[in-house]
Amino acid sequence: MNNKSDENETHFGYTKVPIKEKAQRVADVFHSVASRYDLMNDVMSFGLHRLWKRFTIAESGVRPGQHVLDIAGGTGDLAREFSRLAGKQGFVVLADINEKMLQHGRERLLDQGIVGNIAYVQADAEMLPFPDNYFDCITIAFGLRNVTHKMNAMRSMYRVLKPGGKLLILEFSKPVLPLLASMYDTYSFKMIPKLGEWIGRDAASYQYLVESIRMHPDQETLKNMLLECEFEDVSFHNLTGGIVALHKGFKY
Repeated sequence: MNNKSDENETHFGYTKVPIKEKAQRVADVFHSVASRYDLMNDVMSFGLHRLWKRFTIAESGVRPGQHVLDIAGGTGDLAREFSRLAGKQGFVVLADINEKMLQHGRERLLDQGIVGNIAYVQADAEMLPFPDNYFDCITIAFGLRNVTHKMNAMRSMYRVLKPGGKLLILEFSKPVLPLLASMYDTYSFKMIPKLGEWIGRDAASYQYLVESIRMHPDQETLKNMLLECEFEDVSFHNLTGGIVALHKGFKY
């Protein structure tokens, strides 16, 4: 039976912390890794994160004139492509709760000439500051596992999504092959913190990232959570043997 202490605590990786402290701890992690975030993604995933994001963009079906929200948009990989797809008549919001990540993403996209149809908003996924029924497509890539109350965030996404709109969640998940799972665990716990120390100069933050992946709901659990939040036609597609999964849900 949960006691009162359990009700006031949540997981920060494998560590239980007071709920009110988690957001700041996650913020500290991303403040630390922001400047080397892209490089570390390339190194840790052997460049596969680019293919996972490309698949997400293809599945989004974003068309000219549409409104798109990329939550936890970080350094802007998805927002850049959505800006191109939505065109001059469309509108893209890159949102992130972390000021330093948002600033890094804005500077990166400005350097690439992405202007005109994109805005940058510091926002909490659990309390999105947008009107009801506003976006045609919402994406969150590798960000949901860092949210304290995931159900609150998904309900908030549902609220701001237009009827007929689509939500895409790209996130680390559970490998479906036992041998792959074993190899992935060894690599994650033995190598990723070391890479974080050597390249990111912060082993502790990458230890948290590894642990946060293990604490994230598996494919079927997340699918059921989306259904509970009233999304319909919910499905998921395993990528790289389930190391990553793309969940898709619609609002009708």
